[in-house]
Amino acid sequence: MKHIHRETHSRRKFVEKAGIGLASMAFIPKFNFLNTSQAENKVRIGIIGGRFGASFQFHEHPNCIVEAVSDLRLDRRENLMKVYKCRKSYSSLEELIQDSNIDAVFIATPAPDHVKHVIAALNAGKHVLCAVPAALNLEECYQLKEAVIKSGLIYMMAETSYFRQNTISVRKLYQENSFGEIFSAAAEYNHPGLETLWFEDKKPTWRHGLPPMLYPTHCTSFLISVTGERLTSVSALGYGDQSPLLKNNPYNNPFWNETAFFQTNKNHPFRVEVNWKGALRNAERAEWRGEKMSFISSASESNEHTIIRSVETMGKDDAGFQIKENRIEKYAQEKWWQSPLLPEPLRHDSGHDGSHSFITHEFIESIVQKRESKINVFEALAYTAPGIIAHTSALKNGEFLNIPSFDL
Repeated sequence: MKHIHRETHSRRKFVEKAGIGLASMAFIPKFNFLNTSQAENKVRIGIIGGRFGASFQFHEHPNCIVEAVSDLRLDRRENLMKVYKCRKSYSSLEELIQDSNIDAVFIATPAPDHVKHVIAALNAGKHVLCAVPAALNLEECYQLKEAVIKSGLIYMMAETSYFRQNTISVRKLYQENSFGEIFSAAAEYNHPGLETLWFEDKKPTWRHGLPPMLYPTHCTSFLISVTGERLTSVSALGYGDQSPLLKNNPYNNPFWNETAFFQTNKNHPFRVEVNWKGALRNAERAEWRGEKMSFISSASESNEHTIIRSVETMGKDDAGFQIKENRIEKYAQEKWWQSPLLPEPLRHDSGHDGSHSFITHEFIESIVQKRESKINVFEALAYTAPGIIAHTSALKNGEFLNIPSFDL
């Protein structure tokens, strides 16, 4: 595999090619969204994929028009047209991206098709928002990075955990130095019963046997989007039970669940669990542990989160040993989707803890403002590639492996 050509394209070269000044990039804050811009021309978007693709708010954004929709199935195309109040539809992605009236697309197709579909859309001159994960193997990671850089167009991955209400709060607290140093973190994505999506009309879907760590971004983004650090190495283990459902899956995956122990470029530990089966609470949650403060998200979006603050008061534990009596507080989660972080028409609850309206807004505004999206190709691969290596480690019974950087 030759990567010489790919590796000559750095993040700096991409920014220069896209016409985005590095100085201005440094001052795009991760927490504060710039006020909604007044677009000279509204962004005309095409929606591709009638399941996940139907759960966003592009028709409500003041700078966007849904120009057309597409799905291979007629019933899903009709539902997309109803949701987005759109009269134009296409029976395939290939047809839709040839529409010269369309500026950008949202690709919500099966994960194995993401890179192929993103590259096709970029080659057709469209800005791209794509569902997670960015890729399913390292070769696809390199192909995606090269295609985005070559195009000079905007690419964004629709990672929901970046915009969960508690992640927005944690990012704000981190930037205010409330944590001090975050010295360790943990995240889990539990989806027990996922096998119900493995077959449809008695035929296997793309999810049949999907290795948990090939779907890592709901976890990895919890840390990376807050601190900016990168995951550099990993040891992982998997759990499988010889179930007939796991047999003959296209990924040759023997695992229901996988746990990864990552090391970051700041020499911090980060534990990630992705679980499809077991006596588990359905959850997408994280813990950020700091010198001055820690934040523990609840298992449910409706529950209060927990903050632990370091104090100087000394006490004793139940064995009589002296300890610091750190203060434990309930954190009443602010509903950021009700705030000026979003344009008024989008200020309502949405999927994945209010994240869908934020994804909608960030993608459209990045196009209008002619800047990189907050989850650009470098961020997307930083969330995705570690899981690919973690799965390889699990197949090798926990062998310690290095994770390539895609920022270079």
